[in-house]
Amino acid sequence: MEKNKKFNFTKILAPIVLVLLYLFFSIFGRNFFSDDYLINILDGSYYIGFMAIGVTFVIITGGIDLSLGTTMMCAALLGGAAFNSWHWPMIWCLLLVVFVATAIGFLNGVLVAYLNLPPFIATLGTQMMGMGFGAILTRVQTMRYPTFGTPEGWFKNFFYKTTAGFPVGIFWLFGFFLIALILLSKTKFGRYTFAIGSNREAARLSGIKINPWLTGVYTFCGFCCGLAGIFYAAVYTSIIPSTGNGMELLGIAGVVIGGTSMAGGTGTLVGTLIGVYIMSVLKQGLMSMGLQSHWQTFFTGVVVIGAVLLDQYRLKQGAKVKK
Repeated sequence: MEKNKKFNFTKILAPIVLVLLYLFFSIFGRNFFSDDYLINILDGSYYIGFMAIGVTFVIITGGIDLSLGTTMMCAALLGGAAFNSWHWPMIWCLLLVVFVATAIGFLNGVLVAYLNLPPFIATLGTQMMGMGFGAILTRVQTMRYPTFGTPEGWFKNFFYKTTAGFPVGIFWLFGFFLIALILLSKTKFGRYTFAIGSNREAARLSGIKINPWLTGVYTFCGFCCGLAGIFYAAVYTSIIPSTGNGMELLGIAGVVIGGTSMAGGTGTLVGTLIGVYIMSVLKQGLMSMGLQSHWQTFFTGVVVIGAVLLDQYRLKQGAKVKK
């Protein structure tokens, strides 16, 4: 009974941390408890949220995807090039963003599932390829998406916020979160994702074709990066070549903080979403206290280490219960 209580406490630890962080910055931050900071927290959560949802599936299989950030930026750069240089209609540019990111995700899946490369090495390679590929095709030029008030600026109103300032992006993130939640908990795709992460050999012996399903998981993660690229472009407008490296850590940190085990086999999208908002609140809260971005990087590392230590503790406790 005592062990079950400890386990239940770890499951609610992430929401407790989120509430405590918000209260802390509301007290010690400057004007943190205001509409402007709330909007900034929501704005910063969109692209991180989509990346985190995708990589949750990957981490549950026991893998990792280090190409999240550069995949998102590479796809957004090519979409920007299609708009600025090739003069495509905006809808086709956005579809290109999703297609490019999904293709990179598929490549990751093939490298990991069929060529048996370690996920760390495979996605590290595609991380560098994506960063270089986007810069090459755009000739290292910043790509700018249309702004509010322009003929093609409708996409900002549609994905980011209305002219009156209402953050419609939150509905897109939560809507996709619900779809992913159903996919993970109610479908064969989700059940096989957990089975592969829990015991790959047992899953194979039970008749699951590991390679196609594992490729599908990485492809889905790439698709999520494409959506993240659209929302990043909608919020920030300018896409700078050779960036994105390091952004994957924000998505992965949100997943780990949310309670998904790096050992694979366990995870929750609800925890991931809470982890994403912990990251966003931490960023905006430190800014409200006048601290620069490198403080966010430092404290993010502290929180991630704490989350991993908690995960190891939970695994040890689970092993004791089995014994």
